[in-house]
Amino acid sequence: MSTVADEGARRAGRRPVTSRAEIEHIALDLFTERGFDTTTVDDIAHAAGIGRRTFFRYYASKNDVPWGAFDEQLHRMRATFAALPPDIPVMAGIRAAVLDFNEVAPAEQPWHRRRLRLILGTPALQAHSTLRYAAWRQVVADYAAERLGQPSDALIPQTIGHASLGVALAAYERWLAAEGSDLRALLDEVFCSLEHGLIGAGTDGDSCR
Repeated sequence: MSTVADEGARRAGRRPVTSRAEIEHIALDLFTERGFDTTTVDDIAHAAGIGRRTFFRYYASKNDVPWGAFDEQLHRMRATFAALPPDIPVMAGIRAAVLDFNEVAPAEQPWHRRRLRLILGTPALQAHSTLRYAAWRQVVADYAAERLGQPSDALIPQTIGHASLGVALAAYERWLAAEGSDLRALLDEVFCSLEHGLIGAGTDGDSCR
C-alpha cells in the first residue's frame, strides 16, 4: 500500500493538499460511520478537502478505494516472482511472494484490517472484488505456468491460482475473526499447508523450513 511518505516524495517541489493514503483513511472512517452504500464520492471528497476531479485522478470509482494501490501491488508481486531463484519449488515460491505481497507496516495494520473487513463483508463490493481476485489469481497462475512449462490458461496453473486465493482468503477471514492474530503467520501457515497437500504442515514431521 502507498504511504503518506511515499506520496509526499512523489509530490516533491509543491505543497501537497492531500495524499492517496489520507484519502483512503478518510474514506474508511466514513464507510465505518455511515456505511459503504450510503457514503458517496462527494462525501469523501468533501471530507478530504478535495474536488471530485482530484478524487477521480486516484480512483476510477468508490469501489476502488478499499483496494488502495492494488494494481501497483500486483506489478510488485510480478517483480517478486521474477526475482525468485529458478530452482525454488513452485509452491514455496508462491508462498514467498504472497508473504511479500501482504507485508504491511505496523502503523498501517489497523487500516489494513478495516480494508479487508470491508472488502470481504460488503455485498456491494463483491462483483468488483471478483475482478480483483481474478487479476491476483492470474499473476500466480502466470508464475506457475512459467515454472511448469505450460500455458498460463492451462488447468494446473489455473488450479494453483484458485487454490492460492482460497487459502489466502481463509487466512484473511481468520485474521479478522481473531483479534491480536498475526496475518503473516496465518498466511505462512496456510501456504505451508498447501505445499504439503493441505495436510497441516508439521503434523506428520514435515516442515516448510
